[in-house]
Amino acid sequence: MQLPFAESYKIKMVEPLRRSTREEREIWMKEARYNLFNLSSDKVFIDLLTDSGTGAMSDRQWSAMMIGDESYAGASSYFRLKNAISDLLGFEYFLPTHQGRAAENVLFSVLVKEGDFVPGNSHFDTTKGHIEFRRAKAVDCTINEAFDVTLYHPFKGNVDLNKLEECLNAHPREKIPFIILTVTCNTSGGQPVSMKNMREVKELGNKYGIPVVFDAARFAENAYFIKTREEGYKDKTIREIVKEMFSYADCMTMSAKKDAIVNMGGFIGMRSQEIFRQASVFNIMFEGYLTYGGMSGRDMNALAEGLYEGTEFDYLQTRIGQVAYLGERLKSFGIQSQEPFGGHAIFVDAVHFLPKVPRAEYVAQTLGVELFIEAGVRAVEIGTLLADRDPITRMDRYPELEFLRLAIPRRVYTNNHMDYTAVALANVFERRDKITRGFRILHEAPIMRHFTVELERA
Repeated sequence: MQLPFAESYKIKMVEPLRRSTREEREIWMKEARYNLFNLSSDKVFIDLLTDSGTGAMSDRQWSAMMIGDESYAGASSYFRLKNAISDLLGFEYFLPTHQGRAAENVLFSVLVKEGDFVPGNSHFDTTKGHIEFRRAKAVDCTINEAFDVTLYHPFKGNVDLNKLEECLNAHPREKIPFIILTVTCNTSGGQPVSMKNMREVKELGNKYGIPVVFDAARFAENAYFIKTREEGYKDKTIREIVKEMFSYADCMTMSAKKDAIVNMGGFIGMRSQEIFRQASVFNIMFEGYLTYGGMSGRDMNALAEGLYEGTEFDYLQTRIGQVAYLGERLKSFGIQSQEPFGGHAIFVDAVHFLPKVPRAEYVAQTLGVELFIEAGVRAVEIGTLLADRDPITRMDRYPELEFLRLAIPRRVYTNNHMDYTAVALANVFERRDKITRGFRILHEAPIMRHFTVELERA
């Protein structure tokens, strides 16, 4: 008899969760102006808002924190992290930052200028925000298959090479500072990029003299999908796959709060000493000194250890398996999500779920509010609110995919929590025909509005 699957860890500490009533949740949601970010965490039963910084660190990471070196300059923790990045990812130069968007801010301050075009695969919110803040334009070159949630394609994060070359031909070389590859691609549903596609993008970049930058927050999950889905890689280790992946990148940014399983941290990896020197100026201005960059020594030690733990196959199999478990449970209730299921989250097709809510009334946000009121489960909108307004016309941008993302923290919840979430969403699905109106905006920030937007019922 084949042994059933079991998690590759055991639990050593627990945190109590508070159950609330539907009446309480309705009041709290109204007080939060129907913005799930505005809810205090003690009001949330299962928190699937994000997998960023919400994972459970291991005993090895906690012990590494206890010997963190808090020296302002030249701390041993810096060199421990530097060695881990060189060993696993192959970058000679690196700068620590306090998180991923800080890494983008520093690197893009060097590379992105007004009037530039930055092609890539469905840029995430902070990436697009940093590009547009500098009055440049993000150009989406994702394959068309990514926008059909029911179609099976093993690598829906791939760049369409024809779209990319059209962009490269349409603009002067000096107006395209780099090509960005997000691995895995969050906005398209946590979808991976194949090794073949990475190689071809790099070859195209070399042809036009344009560097390739990886947004590598979930690089280890991407490597897992390469191992399990791409021909020629099943016998390679995750770390061997990771080494090849980054051989096709000239620079990288990372929010270490994802695949390095830490609560805070990020970094930039570079091959060019000149880019390192220029970025160092901005790192000191925005983040801190070169050898801590907004992180404590404790953070850097935990991050270094987490990079190794995050590239272990057994861990990744457990983590990604739990995501797929939730996806299959939802599918059994007839709820449509992006397939195949991604690495860090399930992306529910909100338009299919709530067909009577107009897109102008923020259908994915409406679904998120309904889920919280139903069961105290907090998710996040990846749709029109996140897509923001066009910087020229100031009209809402309607993305091809309107998702409610259920992002699963690493090593935090059990499959019982996934069952609870699935049934809660199924309960909303049963009454979907009665949900016909969404929300209108009361107040919004001029950029990346979804974090602080205030809404009222339409």
